[in-house]
This record gives sequence, C-alpha cells and structure tokens, in this order.
Amino acid sequence: MTPSARTHPVAKNPNSSADKDVGYELNQDSISQGKGRPTPTRKEKEAARKRPLVSSDRTQARKDSRAVMQTEREKQRIGMANGVEKYLPMRDRGVQRRYVRDYIDARTSIGEFLIPVMVIVLIATVLPQPEVQVGAFGLLWFFFIAAVIDCIVVGFIIRRKLAAKFGASKVETGLRWYAAMRMLQLRVMRLPKPQVKRRQYPE
Repeated sequence: MTPSARTHPVAKNPNSSADKDVGYELNQDSISQGKGRPTPTRKEKEAARKRPLVSSDRTQARKDSRAVMQTEREKQRIGMANGVEKYLPMRDRGVQRRYVRDYIDARTSIGEFLIPVMVIVLIATVLPQPEVQVGAFGLLWFFFIAAVIDCIVVGFIIRRKLAAKFGASKVETGLRWYAAMRMLQLRVMRLPKPQVKRRQYPE
C-alpha cells in the first residue's frame, strides 16, 4: 500500500449524530474547559429537569414573607411614633420641624379642646331645648375663633425663635402651618408622639 493510500483518522465531531445516540449529551463545559466531573446520565438529567427551581411549599414561603413584612412595618410604625428621623415621612423630617413639634407639645393650646367641644355640641343637638343647642354652638364658635387666634400668635412666636436659633434666612417655609395643624390635635393623637413634657420648651 502506498503512502498516499493510507487513511488518517478523522476527528470526531462532538455534535455528530453518533454521539447523540450514546444515551447522553456531551457536557459543553468539558469541551471548552476539560471535563473535571463525570457527565450526568440521562436519568440524572431527567430528575434534574423535574426538580422545581423554587420551593414547592409556596404556602410556607408566603407566610414567611408576610411575617417579615409585618415585622418591618411594625418597626417603622414604632420608629415613626418615637420620632426616629429615618422612619418619619418627609413632612416631619428636619431639625426645625422637630423644634416646632417640641415647642407645641410643651404648651397647652386652645385647639386641643376643639374635638371635645365638638362632641359636646353633637350631643347638644339631639336635646329638645333650643337654648341648649344655641349655647353649644356659641361655645363651639368661641373655641374655634380662640384657636385660630392662638395659632396665629404662636406662628409668629415660633418664626421668631427659629430665626434666632437657625438664622432668619434659613427658616423653612410652611412651619407656621405645620405648627397650627399640630396645635389643633389632641396631644394623645399626635404623630410623631410628643417627646417632651408640658412646659419643657426647647432651647
């Protein structure tokens, strides 16, 4: 046989049909980087395909997720009530707004009594005596006007104190309205909760 007639072995194509009939597919990682681990059999591959990517216990997963969310919400609620800065909404953040809250919480405002007076007026409206009803509405109007005047006066006082403490040019806008809204709430209903006692005014 002449040298020209000799046949040379042909490199096997890794994707040839003969390899596909062996019963498993070639591991692509072993082709490019070396095998390094045994090629899984067809049975092992079928079992892997049947295995879910996530836990099949979805009910428990939902319970765990709800528990985590509830814990986080409770943590945020307590933090906001205690005036922790990172848990406060944007309308309550900042040292100037904290100063306003402490100043309002340290004093007794007329607006605090508006809700109890309104309850008295509602009770009076169901009574048959007209003079009682008129007196109740007169009392409500008196407290309402007094509360408005109180809010206006305190607004100017707070503005002056903030200017003296932080500088007139650095006083934020809307603080007088912020103070008035807090003055019109019962002390026990205010959020964030009062962090100072009565007559414990901020310096």
